[in-house]
Amino acid sequence: MAPRVITFGCRLNALESEVMRGRAAAAGLNNAILVNTCAVTGEAVRQARQAIRKARRENPDATIVVSGCAAQIDPRSFAEIDGVDLVLGNAEKLSSEAYGGADFGLADSPTIRVNDIMSVEETAGHLIDGMDGRARAFVEVQNGCDHRCTFCIIPYGRGNSRSVPMGAVVEQVERLVDNGYREVVLTGVDITCYGADLPGRPRLGRLVRAILKHVPALDRLRLSSIDSIEVDDDLFAAVAEEERLMPHLHLSLQHGDDLILKRMKRRHSRDDTIRFAQTVRRLRPDMVFGADLIAGFPTETEAMFANALSIVDDCDLTYLHVFPFSPREGTPAARMPQLEPTVIRARAARLRAAGDKARGVRFAKEIGTIRQVLIERPGLGRTEHFAPVTVPTDQAGDILSVRIDGHSDQTLIGEPLAEAA
Repeated sequence: MAPRVITFGCRLNALESEVMRGRAAAAGLNNAILVNTCAVTGEAVRQARQAIRKARRENPDATIVVSGCAAQIDPRSFAEIDGVDLVLGNAEKLSSEAYGGADFGLADSPTIRVNDIMSVEETAGHLIDGMDGRARAFVEVQNGCDHRCTFCIIPYGRGNSRSVPMGAVVEQVERLVDNGYREVVLTGVDITCYGADLPGRPRLGRLVRAILKHVPALDRLRLSSIDSIEVDDDLFAAVAEEERLMPHLHLSLQHGDDLILKRMKRRHSRDDTIRFAQTVRRLRPDMVFGADLIAGFPTETEAMFANALSIVDDCDLTYLHVFPFSPREGTPAARMPQLEPTVIRARAARLRAAGDKARGVRFAKEIGTIRQVLIERPGLGRTEHFAPVTVPTDQAGDILSVRIDGHSDQTLIGEPLAEAA
């Protein structure tokens, strides 16, 4: 049997899971379960540990390999979980050599192959043929982060920022398009800092323009989460001029109050965010925004939280990823005065309710429109604006013209108008 992957966390992890699958298969670890962990919250770590124990109970003879950010940060704790055979760091999990060795599961203790992630200075493009079970493919353009937000542990799991050379990115996009993918998502940890470590210091906008120029057969290009304060002039121009760059941006906002943003060590203000949204909508009036927001950050007052709530309307945000604040050991925010858990949960619920309302308003405006929908799996696709649509079709991987007739709480409801585009 082929190696099985259990993935937690971000799109970058989803891409790297495909690389891990290929490396493990090439090493002959076919009866293997690869657990790619996330460290962004304590809950994510808890879920990963739970999944590992369940995988061992249900697959007593499998080789269990654990990697990802949580394993990079605290490898010993994962090695101590009964039944784990191998723990790999975030750099090692992408290396063929790391999976070598025939004694996994036979030794008295698991093998740990985790080096200092801060010593990694380069990131290579990963040539994969596709994404298992997905209609869109992810391409890593950058890894790591040079910033140190006070709530975030991820730089200690991913290391400092490093970029994939433009030529390697274009080559991978071409490979995926040749294999039938209609949509590609550029992903990384902090993709808007792309290129600072490369010769000539190309920015993300230049990379986007190069992909769209040199891969004319690519139908749709998306960006994963961006930091609006880092957006360059070429990217603004691409938003305005490149129709194949999809009109949906997910913003790493985190909050809407200036003092909380300062205590988070973010580099933007509330006004910066509002101006960015206004600028982008002048360039692309149909642009839709998503955003990450944290509820209950240490010292957050009710008035500060009100600023987080109001940023949803002030920027006309549609898709919210709401995170109840979770202190991560080793971060400055974990040492700040904490709010009561009940307050944090209540504020997260209020933010989610604001997001539900905003999504409902957006969905109502979609009724009667014709959208180009990428069918992800039978019965479900996504519009150019990343809105999910239930569609009566089994043409996964195709792009269909769909008339939007209605919506539920979570999805639009559409009817195909024509054969696949």
